[in-house]
Amino acid sequence: MNRDQIKTVKFGGSSLSDANQFMKVANIIRADESRRYVVPSAPGKRYKDDTKVTDMLYKCNSLAEKGESIDIYFDGIKKRYNEIIKGLGLNDFSLESDFEIIKENIKNKAGSDYAASRGEYLNGKIMAAYIGYEFIDAADVIFFTEDGKFDEEKTNAVLKGVLKTHARAVVPGFYGSKPDGKIKTFSRGGSDITGSIVARACDADIYENWTDVSGFLCADPRIIDDPKPIEVITYRELRELSYMGATVLHEDAIFPVRMVGIPVQIKNTNDPDAPGTLIVHKTDKVDTERVITGIAGKKNFSVITLEQDMMNSAVGFGRKVLEVLEKHGMVFEHLPSGIDTMSIVLSTAQLEGHRDELINELCRAVEPDCIYIEDNLALLAVVGRGMVGERGTAARVFGAIAKAGINLRMIDQGSSELNIIVGVDESELEKAMKAIYEEFVK
Repeated sequence: MNRDQIKTVKFGGSSLSDANQFMKVANIIRADESRRYVVPSAPGKRYKDDTKVTDMLYKCNSLAEKGESIDIYFDGIKKRYNEIIKGLGLNDFSLESDFEIIKENIKNKAGSDYAASRGEYLNGKIMAAYIGYEFIDAADVIFFTEDGKFDEEKTNAVLKGVLKTHARAVVPGFYGSKPDGKIKTFSRGGSDITGSIVARACDADIYENWTDVSGFLCADPRIIDDPKPIEVITYRELRELSYMGATVLHEDAIFPVRMVGIPVQIKNTNDPDAPGTLIVHKTDKVDTERVITGIAGKKNFSVITLEQDMMNSAVGFGRKVLEVLEKHGMVFEHLPSGIDTMSIVLSTAQLEGHRDELINELCRAVEPDCIYIEDNLALLAVVGRGMVGERGTAARVFGAIAKAGINLRMIDQGSSELNIIVGVDESELEKAMKAIYEEFVK
């Protein structure tokens, strides 16, 4: 172990759901002196039908907004935290004064962001007391602008200065503050983002993200039985897979460390010796046997297809089509095209209530010979740095799908050769994923 090394460690809600999980986390932190900065989530589910503390806090806020009593739900929240405190043997530690302040603020309609953030705030206080680290309120070091956007420059400058005066500290995840002092939460992957921000500010050598799974798997375990783990993945591969539905860690949650090239290690709190998955900026390490890194898929897409003779020589055709989409605030996923056809793949939800109007406007803009919309499309991404320059990869993908008796509705391969996107009928997505997995992994 390198004692000069610095690690930022983030623990998810399932890792901190009760006193026993807290003890596991504390043992992990104490096992490596370089784990100097800790970012905790709020207590998650202890069992399948349990309720997350954050959801209980949202419920309290909802009741308060209606002018109804929050006593029953808030008492349940207090009970969760007091059980953790008692289970950890923190006999001289109490959150009673915090409970009183938080309850009063929620009753006075402090807002949903404030209410939800208190889960991390309280868990952070317990964690700091239990492991003997200093507590830093995220509201004092993580900032948002008045319109709710993350203030990256101010946060990094202030947080970097504060961390230099704290050799070891706990910074609760999920929230920060606006210029007027009001609490603001991140929209998604909140604690993951905080961990990434802290890692960047302390110039961490590595950002460990501890959860309840042993890293990324190369396919969805709900579709593929016991899929192989991914040992090393690049940020670009992660972006492709997370965008297409892989959910262990969203790419947006780690943009601060990606920016400065800090690697991220995904680890399992319940199996700390498992290697997990290392996310890096770039690597020469390639699995020559498997070629691909992962497979991910997503449903609920539609395709707008326009046909027109000599389209390839019609100046401005594509621009006019995209201007119509822009007017409606629509974004597209892919634009597969031929010399006389242009297709726009976009989420089906964007078309709701706009179909006829959109068709009419496209007809007026470019006067196509034919235009139609097809629904029930699923997109499947085959991603891997090992595919670059590997002959026959696309043929293997298409061959596996054809062998399974599946009709391809769309094909799109990026110029970087990092991924191949295929479109299939929604009813055949799982079948297509299994076919490709069998071809490349087993």
